[in-house]
Amino acid sequence: MSEQDLAETWRRIIRGDGKSWVVFAHGTCVVLPDPGPGVDLAAQAVAILREYGPVRAGSPAGDFGTITLDPGPGWVVYGHHDDVLTYVGPDEASDSSDLAIGLYGRGKRDQDGHELNVVHVEDKRQR
Repeated sequence: MSEQDLAETWRRIIRGDGKSWVVFAHGTCVVLPDPGPGVDLAAQAVAILREYGPVRAGSPAGDFGTITLDPGPGWVVYGHHDDVLTYVGPDEASDSSDLAIGLYGRGKRDQDGHELNVVHVEDKRQR
């Protein structure tokens, strides 16, 4: 999925016009509901994902849940931080079971948590 497609997908998913957010290369999005003026959104999202992105076996970082998007297509996988979400498209997972989608999305979050490659920043702060 291209960076532009990822940004468009997250614009469709995120509810609330006032939420700023940052997307990473593998589809993980960090929502920043109230970052305040002068905050570097990318830097704040990187700090959050550095801590909450990598999967650590036997810890809450390994837990996940899935949300089927309605309207679709795709799913959002969430974990142990309410504002860290990962998009899984319908063509990405081997099957559409919650377990398969969740494991795939968790893996994408782990990649983003290690690589920390920001591809899009959506700044919704009032100026």
